[in-house]
Amino acid sequence: MADRETVHATTVAIGGCAVLLFGPSGAGKSDLALRLIDRGATLVSDDYTDLVAAADVLFASPPPTIAGKMEVRGVGIVELPHVAAVPVSLVVRLDAPVERLPEPGTCTLAERAIPAIAVNPFEASAPIKIELVMRRISS
Repeated sequence: MADRETVHATTVAIGGCAVLLFGPSGAGKSDLALRLIDRGATLVSDDYTDLVAAADVLFASPPPTIAGKMEVRGVGIVELPHVAAVPVSLVVRLDAPVERLPEPGTCTLAERAIPAIAVNPFEASAPIKIELVMRRISS
């Protein structure tokens, strides 16, 4: 069983739950994370995220070398408050087609199925869409 995994994702915590933003370099992971942080989210990790499974829960943390650091294009590396060992609740695909009325989807990480959605990270409404899905998951 794969209980540990490092993924190319920027992660924020919303309401104590981790949201992993997946996409290739330049896809808008850090930009979207910065907008979510501006709306009250907390940084977990920028660009790479360590995942550790304990029982049925998958936890996200920053690799030690980048904890509390975020690359902001045009500004540089900035220090931000961060959290670790946050239970993963949602995967957001920034590299997948965005369907108008999608069926519920999942993404498998460390052999666990995690709810997943696709979002265009550069739409002004992207942070709000993620927050809406998180509210639905939490209820």
